[in-house]
Amino acid sequence: MRVRETERQVELQKLPAGQSVRVKTSSDEEHHTALGAVFKLEHPNTSSDEDIARDWAETFGKQLSALSNRYSGAQLLQKKYKDVEPIVKMQEVDGLKMVKEFAEEMENMLGRKMKSVKRMAETVEDADFYHEYNATLGFDYYNSMMINTLDEDGNFVELGGEFPLEENEHFNKLPVNTQQSVVQVPTNVYNKDPDILNGVFMSEALNDIFTSNFEKDPTLTWQYFGSSTGFFRLYPGIKWTPDENGVVTFDGRNRNWDIKISDLAAVQGQEAAATSPKDIIIAVDISGSMKGLRLTIAKHTINTILDTLGENDFVNVIAYSDYVRYVEPCFKGILVQADLDNREHFKLLVEELQVKGEGKVKKAIKESFKILNEAAAEGRGSLCNQAIMLITDGAMEDFQQVFEEFNWPERKVRVFTYLIGRELTFADNVKWIACNNKGYYTHISTLADVQENVMEYLHVLSRPMVIDHDHDIIWTEAYMDSVVSCLPFLIHSLVPFIDVNTVHNRSYCILSQNFILILFAFINHEPLVTSVILFQLPNTAELASQAWLGFTISSVHVVSLIFQLFNTQAESLLLMTSVAMPVFSKKEETLSHGILLGVVGTDVPLKELMKLAPRYKLGVHGYAFLNTNNGYILSHPDLRPLYKDGKKLRPKPNYNSVDLSEVEWEDTEDALRTAMVKGESGTLFLDVRATVEKGKRVVFLKNEYFYTTINETPFSLGIVLTKGHGKNAFTGNVSVEEGDERLLQQTLFDAVVTAPMEAYWTALLLNASGIDGGVETAFLGTRSGLMRMIRYVGVEKRVAKKFLSPLDKENIFTLDHFPVWYRRAAENPAGRFLYYVPIDDSTQVDGRFVIAITSVTVSVNKKTAVAGGTIFPFNHCFY
Repeated sequence: MRVRETERQVELQKLPAGQSVRVKTSSDEEHHTALGAVFKLEHPNTSSDEDIARDWAETFGKQLSALSNRYSGAQLLQKKYKDVEPIVKMQEVDGLKMVKEFAEEMENMLGRKMKSVKRMAETVEDADFYHEYNATLGFDYYNSMMINTLDEDGNFVELGGEFPLEENEHFNKLPVNTQQSVVQVPTNVYNKDPDILNGVFMSEALNDIFTSNFEKDPTLTWQYFGSSTGFFRLYPGIKWTPDENGVVTFDGRNRNWDIKISDLAAVQGQEAAATSPKDIIIAVDISGSMKGLRLTIAKHTINTILDTLGENDFVNVIAYSDYVRYVEPCFKGILVQADLDNREHFKLLVEELQVKGEGKVKKAIKESFKILNEAAAEGRGSLCNQAIMLITDGAMEDFQQVFEEFNWPERKVRVFTYLIGRELTFADNVKWIACNNKGYYTHISTLADVQENVMEYLHVLSRPMVIDHDHDIIWTEAYMDSVVSCLPFLIHSLVPFIDVNTVHNRSYCILSQNFILILFAFINHEPLVTSVILFQLPNTAELASQAWLGFTISSVHVVSLIFQLFNTQAESLLLMTSVAMPVFSKKEETLSHGILLGVVGTDVPLKELMKLAPRYKLGVHGYAFLNTNNGYILSHPDLRPLYKDGKKLRPKPNYNSVDLSEVEWEDTEDALRTAMVKGESGTLFLDVRATVEKGKRVVFLKNEYFYTTINETPFSLGIVLTKGHGKNAFTGNVSVEEGDERLLQQTLFDAVVTAPMEAYWTALLLNASGIDGGVETAFLGTRSGLMRMIRYVGVEKRVAKKFLSPLDKENIFTLDHFPVWYRRAAENPAGRFLYYVPIDDSTQVDGRFVIAITSVTVSVNKKTAVAGGTIFPFNHCFY
């Protein structure tokens, strides 16, 4: 006999005991998983052989079903939930109401971050208003590169000094100082330049507001001020880590604030926060006179301009000599969104530019105006600022007529000019173009001049905001931050750490953050983990000092041992967004000039934001997701931004510019994407194929999407509920007065209903007749994330050692997802077992095992909801 997976779901059949039949399992390429039986008779010669095979199969199935029910306890568990149906309340989830409630909570959370940023902005502007510039100012400050650094004589170096640092759980276990900020200055900026010293001195006022913000909102992470002069003030204080060459290349004025604090990833730069959305045409001269260093400088200038753009901006790049050419012919005559993909694409094409011919600037300017005017007329682009960036080594033509035709007298399009090279022969012409079109002229003679001179256009574009006192809040695209997170629970390792004399016969042990409650039983004074309950609760400290659920909390000694066991940390990457605000000078003498002082901001971990839309409220297959007003994903369960590079995880290229249509690909008409980009609220039905087991299996679902905007932000929130059981939820008669009321109610109710399983499994374990060969473990899990288990054999006899181990993350309950086996069980009728071979283990013949799963449901008034599921892994010895 050979057992294999087929596309149809059928019940596994088993031969009577004693029959000499060999059984094998394998996995084919189909996504639908089931098990069937094939019988081979050595000498089939009569029709009665078919009857024999049918009888064998029927007997096989009955025995396997009986054994699965016996060791999993599925029938008992279903009965216990059936018994409580008269006292439970069933209701259909109102998805639109739920998504709006989630969005309101997110709005409140993000609103607190915005208030903190506004307080920082007001503090900087007030400090600058009362600060008088002192060119001879002498001032010592904590330089993040030099703190706690000693010279050869054992003395603190200049701008260093003693700076207390302590590891802080909230800040990723990094050594920080929550009472003081530090200042980082790029290597290419003199750290005692008068502009730097005056800016640092003025911004010392931020220290008090940093600590005050953190006290008012303890969920705040990094707070910072990036000055337009180049320094970067960061709270809490931390020692800055240079690159492998000992150089700090980070410059807060660049678009990507690449903060190298244990590889903290880039946050949005101050340029995006300092200006409104803009349409930019970059016109570069590639005539023969631009050869050599001039062309190199011009290319670097283009790249630097591109780096100042963000998702809300639109751009195109043209090159001109005797004629005008688009560096990307596919973008001819249009503006494209300045997202990361397009910016990097332009950079690659710019590197291929070659010089030739004579520069005809009039043609380039005409083409630039044509693109911008058509975009404005047709309602495309940013519908805000428009500018032409002219990069050339000179302009000899009579070009006044072009501006009279296309830009005067309104001068709606600003023209910024960059004169390349040391020659100043045509400087007056290039300067005239900028000054007569509300732009700015700069001269770039070396590569070192590029950064400073490109930044000048931002000051010009920000002037209207300064004059109008307009402080736009800017939210960034998603980016990666490195964090430290707890390792998965190593349940079986707990036993050696238990002190029998300090633990009661029935005891719940509590771990930090992700709760784990382990129910211990003692047989002959030896501790035995008979049942494990896994879920999350909000406040560990309070519960640790209370008696709960009628059981005594284990001693502090045991809890401390468990804390030591599970407090091991591992580095991982986390998606973040940042909120930033421009800061302007309010001094009367500079008000009309629009002086940008810099940008203040703070970071928001998207994981913390998504906790406000907990997965357990959305059902087995439900989930929540966030995207921006540009259609890019901030958070989605199918967004996988990392890849393995050896033993390290690294961000994928363009991980933060994944469009919603790329993951919700069944939305073929982009109805969902369009509605969310527009900030609308509504509902959409889609038939989807959801993948499990890392995309190797498929479940077919009917999903209902609910979406709405998060006010005061450019974000929209969507949630997905599965039609059928995913739309129904039930609650028991358990009252809770604190924490996440619904989660606690569900968990406590499930704990009570499933409690008899402990006695049932223990009785099987102690039965004198023993355990059938191949039987290893039984588990149950509920909709609240509560989990109980029994190990029928020791680890040395188990074949399924990896299954439900700390490394088997897909089969463990977390706040982020339901286990694979639980999701598959939910799609199977209650009481009917689904058998499958885990794909990762299907090629390991010696260690092969089969998983049996079934669902447990509750039905009230013809409405059914999944209460939980049981799982019963067994190895090949079982049959």
